[in-house]
Amino acid sequence: MPLDNHPQIFACLGMVVGLYGVLYLEVARVPERGWLLAFVGLTGKILGPIGLIRLLLQGVWPPATLVLCLTNDFIWWLPFYFYLRAAWPYFRESLRAN
Repeated sequence: MPLDNHPQIFACLGMVVGLYGVLYLEVARVPERGWLLAFVGLTGKILGPIGLIRLLLQGVWPPATLVLCLTNDFIWWLPFYFYLRAAWPYFRESLRAN
């Protein structure tokens, strides 16, 4: 895999990760209102590995990069799932109220 030098991509990625952190802080602060934010987070944690699988199958990235998904995506699936399941009644009620 050739080395690339595109620091702008990493600056943008850092900004996005930081913004997700602010959103997760809001979910932690008011858990009964965080369902949609957490759903977006879980969706990202699912789509990331799908994109990685595509890169692996095309031979663009080496198999060793799977460790990225283990440490950054897969470990969050169950916590997100349990939170979303517990918060769903509050979200559903807020939809009915509006």
